[in-house]
Amino acid sequence: ELAFTVEPSDEIVVPEQSVVLGCRAEGTPPVRVTWRKNGAELPESTHALVLGNGSLLLPNFRPDGGTGPSDEGDYDCVAQNRFGLVVSRKARIQAATMSDFHVHPQATVGEEGGVARFQCQIHGLPKPLILWEKNHIPIDTRNDRYTLLPKGVLQITGLRAEDSGIFHCVASNIASVRVSQGASLTVSGSGSSAYKEPTILVGPENLTLTVHQTAVLECVATGNPRPIVSWSRLDGRPIGVEGIQVLGTGNLIISDVTVQHSGVYVCAANRPGTRVRRTAQGQLVVQAPAEFIQHPQSISRPAGTTAMFTCQAQGEPPPHVTWLKNGQVLGPGGHVRLRNNNSTLTISGIGPEDEAIYQCVAENSAGSSQASARLTVLWAEGLPGPPRDVRAVSVSATSVCVSWSEPLLNTKEIIGYVLHIRKAADPPELEYQEAVSKSTFQQLVSDLEPSTSYSFYIKAYTPRGASLASVPTLASTLGEVPAPPPLSIRVLSSNSVQLLWELPTKLTQRDGGFKVFYRPASQALFTGPIVLPGTLTAYNITQLDPTEVYEVKLLAYNQHGDGNATVRFVSLRGASERTAPGPPCDCRKDETSNKTSATGIIIGIHIGVTCIIFCVLFLMFGYRGRLLQCKDMEDQLSPPQGPRSLALNGMGQGDRGQLTGDEKRLDLNELEQLFPLSLGSGQQGSRLMVSQQGNCPPGACRELGGRGSRGEVHSEAPASTTARHKQPMH
Repeated sequence: ELAFTVEPSDEIVVPEQSVVLGCRAEGTPPVRVTWRKNGAELPESTHALVLGNGSLLLPNFRPDGGTGPSDEGDYDCVAQNRFGLVVSRKARIQAATMSDFHVHPQATVGEEGGVARFQCQIHGLPKPLILWEKNHIPIDTRNDRYTLLPKGVLQITGLRAEDSGIFHCVASNIASVRVSQGASLTVSGSGSSAYKEPTILVGPENLTLTVHQTAVLECVATGNPRPIVSWSRLDGRPIGVEGIQVLGTGNLIISDVTVQHSGVYVCAANRPGTRVRRTAQGQLVVQAPAEFIQHPQSISRPAGTTAMFTCQAQGEPPPHVTWLKNGQVLGPGGHVRLRNNNSTLTISGIGPEDEAIYQCVAENSAGSSQASARLTVLWAEGLPGPPRDVRAVSVSATSVCVSWSEPLLNTKEIIGYVLHIRKAADPPELEYQEAVSKSTFQQLVSDLEPSTSYSFYIKAYTPRGASLASVPTLASTLGEVPAPPPLSIRVLSSNSVQLLWELPTKLTQRDGGFKVFYRPASQALFTGPIVLPGTLTAYNITQLDPTEVYEVKLLAYNQHGDGNATVRFVSLRGASERTAPGPPCDCRKDETSNKTSATGIIIGIHIGVTCIIFCVLFLMFGYRGRLLQCKDMEDQLSPPQGPRSLALNGMGQGDRGQLTGDEKRLDLNELEQLFPLSLGSGQQGSRLMVSQQGNCPPGACRELGGRGSRGEVHSEAPASTTARHKQPMH
């Protein structure tokens, strides 16, 4: 361990005098202490001596502007032992100075009983102490009518003739003493007793202070009768009483200010016994140097795992946090991540080169602070080397096949591998893992997002720990094509139909659109594609043969390719003779006769029962989108009277005559019953295919083989050998 017990502090030094900057570090010996000035190493010389306890002696302080080098600047001490290096807080060393007065007191004339005010201003380091003299004699501060404010203001209330004279202000600090020009005060005869409105001559100024300093908010008011001065906060919060006092007739003094004292203060001058008043306001900003509320803790972690340090600092304004590794600024990149406004440092896949002392440095305009912690990397002998030849190939829009080869060294004790997965744009802590058996060298990673880049790396595990991580590899999933658009067909006339559909997902109007194909069911070739823009949701097909049954296909496409098609069949036969469609399942009476006979009743019963049986069969087989009417049953006994349609959803892009083992088959006899005139005798051996989407085919990753692969390709790994964990790593 290595830490500071004494750190240098800010100093203001008189030129040509000596100063000692304290520094003391404790840790495993030997501990070597050096110093830096403005970030550069400070060599030892007669002007800068490192003492035995680590402190720095500047025996003859040289200010800026001299003939030789200056000793002013920012100093920090550096302590180092065999475990690492730490850097102290920065200490600002400045020369004591005193400028000339840039505001001198001005001559004033006042009435008896009135108010007089003098002011002078001067800059210096440290801040000068300002006192006042009247006729070269220090003013008696025990006189309640004389109020001296620390910022260089003299107030005299209840003026009398004996207050007349010449006033000077005297400023002093460790660098010098200066006296201002004189200003005369003339007190005239007694003032008029006439009424005067309350007036604020001087209101509070905006102040920016550091905690523990004293705030002086001035308020000088006049009027006849003499107004009453009161203070409040603009936000309505109480000012409080601790450390608060009123100096003179209305000046507010706040000693030992804190951040809670920040706010807008309002001075009000009220005419006694009335609501007549005047106000003035000023803002007080209190800054606090950075300080830690949570220090980083030293940790030990096995090689290949993740190390995390956390430090939280507060201050006003909020401090900026930076991290150092052995005294060098550590930025994000590679396996190093900073998050939560740099308050959390994460190092993934740690190795021996990451073993160091890490420092959290918090700094704002009011000051800085630092805290350190050590990272120890644990390394077991005989662990496997990193897996080799990691490759990733996209298989689909949601899956990637990853393959690798076993390590070169120490492979006998390997009990399995862990595949680390994350989006390339995500931080390492959002990765998740899939564990696979030791004989598996390929893994199909599924449930990924389309068109997304992913990062993969592998570790080999033994009972004694994990190997180093493999070299990461990147792969992007394929883009996703649009889903089949929902399609319906409306017959417009005996030779024209209208296609109506809804816009599917994954379709962009800029990079996508629709394709329409159609053909008579008795022919092999389609007309099309008719390419339509992605903004359309309807299209008319005209000049059709009214005696044919037509097969219509609609598919959507985007920049990634064509989606699956939606297929519909439509018949135009009888459309010109139809006047109005009958309601579904309307088992109609004979329209040509109103006679009631036993024969008519029996025929009606047969037709009704047949209709009910057919509807039940329709529900059992579940052919989506098939439009069935009882009129179709009557067509078995008479010529067709209207259009019929059968919907087959989800069909692929290719020829619907091709077969696969997973496809459903619709027997031609059913089509012949629905469309008795559409299909000829040459179709007896054919079948209509309904495509279904399947899982990734087995062997999708085998093209990556040939590198010592001994295991099977798993699209879903067995529960006994593969486990998936989707929680972030810590």
